Amino acid sequence: MRLHVAVRGRVQGVGFRWFVGELARRLDLAGWVRNRADGSVEVAADGDDHAVETLRAALGQGPHGAGVASVDNLESISEQLIKPFTITR
Repeated sequence: MRLHVAVRGRVQGVGFRWFVGELARRLDLAGWVRNRADGSVEVAADGDDHAVETLRAALGQGPHGAGVASVDNLESISEQLIKPFTITR
């Protein structure tokens, strides 16, 4: 299963990318997380259906200090997502 979303709200400067990266690695997912210029965080992940669903549910909560307003689906990406899951800028 593949996931490509933008997480909006108070999600930059609160450890959100680290939170996503750690969880995605524990779930053995491929992909990446990065900040976007509009203040959202973009996540692309691929792996076992249950693992991707677990990540998506966690994105709606975020780490302590975050304030998630929405998790919005983005257009599907065609790039190959690789392991380990990475945190980019």
